[in-house]
Amino acid sequence: MLNAKYRRYITDVSSRPVCWCIVRSVRQCLASAAMAWCLTTLVVLAGCGQPNTKKDDLKQSTLVRKSVLQNVLIVGGETIIYDEIVKAIPEQDESQNVTPVSLAARLKPAAQALGLEEFKQLAKPMIEQQVRNQISSILLNQAAKRQINKDIDPALERAAEKEWRKFVMRYDGDEAKAEDALKKLGMNRETFKERRKKTILIQYYAASILPSDRPVTYSELVQAYNQMKDEVFLKPAALTFRLIDIEVAKIGVTDPNNDPLTRARALAGQLMERIRAGEDFGELAKQYSNDHRREFGGLWKPKNPKSLAEPYDSLAAQAEKMEPGQVASPIESAGHIFILKLEEKQVESYESLESVQDQVKERVIMDRRRRALETLNEKVKEQASVIETDRFIDYCLEQVYLAGRQ
Repeated sequence: MLNAKYRRYITDVSSRPVCWCIVRSVRQCLASAAMAWCLTTLVVLAGCGQPNTKKDDLKQSTLVRKSVLQNVLIVGGETIIYDEIVKAIPEQDESQNVTPVSLAARLKPAAQALGLEEFKQLAKPMIEQQVRNQISSILLNQAAKRQINKDIDPALERAAEKEWRKFVMRYDGDEAKAEDALKKLGMNRETFKERRKKTILIQYYAASILPSDRPVTYSELVQAYNQMKDEVFLKPAALTFRLIDIEVAKIGVTDPNNDPLTRARALAGQLMERIRAGEDFGELAKQYSNDHRREFGGLWKPKNPKSLAEPYDSLAAQAEKMEPGQVASPIESAGHIFILKLEEKQVESYESLESVQDQVKERVIMDRRRRALETLNEKVKEQASVIETDRFIDYCLEQVYLAGRQ
């Protein structure tokens, strides 16, 4: 049984799909100008035209073999080494400008506290996921290159250089500062650009297999709207009102024959007469109300009727019978006498399909793309699953354990 204290070092990395970073990156970039620029660069500068869309491109098996050495893994002629697994910084950490943490650094406290076998049990899912991510990246890059008929290296270089310039601008245009920041991340300018090239190429490949933007049918709109409406398009009931709250316990009584409740009722009657005579409700609330909104003329912010707790829940029932502008009194509840002026009332309803059609259409298109990316993800997982990785993963686990204990 693992020490529960160190389970917190396991993040949700181990539960993500093989190319989770790719899918996430593509989803974000497809809707952005950056993605459009990258794709345009690849098509125009490389002159590749329409991609060669072979349906089973990933099934044209990339040569994959296990190295005779345990400290490297060879996939399709490309080598994955230990440092790429445990020292690399997740790309999303770079792009989101957050404090990056390598896998080795994340696992160091556990390595210092646990024995080797216990550590392996804890860390293995994370190492396995990182290895699968690296394999997926290689497979996707090779599949993308097979789809493009001409040399796109110059176009990729230009695209990566632009990404480098964007990174430098995060450091006020100072290249030395930018390179120093990369050094702390275990990278340099060239490795940074190589990573960006791979990401851009994968994005291009993923975009090329997305379904064409065939027209969205009305039935698709209706189906998507019904799925979204409770979460996205519900307009909850709301009341906006002014209130004079006469709290019986705070009423002073000078006549021993007159109790506070009788005096409070008399005051409410007097105030209603003054309101009917045309006096300003808000000014009267400032003078006579005992509630927390008196200084605002008794005006409450819009409230869902269901959210009003005792003694104010009685106001919701009264408001159902009223129209905006009307005044009701007396409303007696739990030691309070209320005078209520209804300002606005909104019943629970939904935004109409016609008014949100563009938003629903975008959801339909994004769902199509998501399904296409999931299909791609399954193909990559199928390819990655046949690669023998046990010896390499075990080597990585032992090395990161030893490094963490130093």
